[in-house]
Amino acid sequence: MEAGTRSQNSATVESPRSAPPVLPWTLRLRLFASTAGLDLAERRDGTVNRFLLSLADRQSPASPRPDALGVRSADVTVDASRDLWARVFSPATEAAATSTPLPVLVYVHGGGFTFLSAASTSVDGMCRRFCRGLGAVVVSVTYRLAPEHRYPAAYDDCVDVLRYLGATGLPANVAAPVDLSRCFLAGDSAGGNIAHHVAHRWTSSSNSPIRLAGVILLQPYFGGEERTEAELRLEGVAPLVNMRRSDWSWRAFLPEGADRNHPAAQVTGEAGPEPELAEAFPPAMVVVGGVDPLQDWQRRYAAMLRRKGKAVRLVEFPDAFHAFYGFPELPDAGRVVEEIKAFIESNSSIHCDPAARDELAFL
Repeated sequence: MEAGTRSQNSATVESPRSAPPVLPWTLRLRLFASTAGLDLAERRDGTVNRFLLSLADRQSPASPRPDALGVRSADVTVDASRDLWARVFSPATEAAATSTPLPVLVYVHGGGFTFLSAASTSVDGMCRRFCRGLGAVVVSVTYRLAPEHRYPAAYDDCVDVLRYLGATGLPANVAAPVDLSRCFLAGDSAGGNIAHHVAHRWTSSSNSPIRLAGVILLQPYFGGEERTEAELRLEGVAPLVNMRRSDWSWRAFLPEGADRNHPAAQVTGEAGPEPELAEAFPPAMVVVGGVDPLQDWQRRYAAMLRRKGKAVRLVEFPDAFHAFYGFPELPDAGRVVEEIKAFIESNSSIHCDPAARDELAFL
């Protein structure tokens, strides 16, 4: 079903509330603690209490020695002047067993544009699982955060990380050999929004040094002034995301005075022109959760890509709440890795640049 085909303005419709998802009490407690910490750190004046946020945002150091998953990691500075860096995860055991270069997943974390980094324990752990499960080198980007750095700072930073990879690669002692003709751009939540806009920019340039083989958006964060049916139905029911928190994040990220119909948020054509996507815009995978208030925007996004003639794979998890992929105890968190792996494998041979294969970059 493509929600982008709906013409009814759901803000005028009273939607029945959904029942809360059935979750283990330990997970419910963790979700409650996370949202309570965010609510305390997000000030009414639009600023962030970074000290309080730091208390809730546990950090994990990079580890050059393989962990229990056989994954090692290292931090790489891209631009020290703006604290732009990335954490690189490499499946050390697989790299030692084969000389075949691995695909690259450039990953952009979520966090409402305002919190988390590649060093956050939740992001670090998720990228380790991706690295192991996908058999890929994962480059996790730490971009500048709002509201201190508003739109388009996060987009600029992630574009520059791709440029860095294309121009210089990474030190040989950081990761396994990689094939930059199999470079996939991925992101979750706000990171999914960033991944779309970076892919849009990247493929609109005629001199991009890396050809993107695909873009993977996990519950991407899009929006608009309209209140969709899912936002109304799941308000006060769904974990993590509600309209108040979502509105706060958009105010923190978008330019001063902009509303949620700004092109950074509203990309599906209901309140303005659809984006003009280049012919080179890569195949997309869009993951949607049935207990995510943002699901209507995500389905509309997939429908917009189809209208543009782009290849898109819409993967739905009916019982999944927003950010479910970050909780490995949930079965769907493992299933989404399998779906991503299938997407990478199906698009590796089709969208490879033969010239790039002759110039493999060894990171």
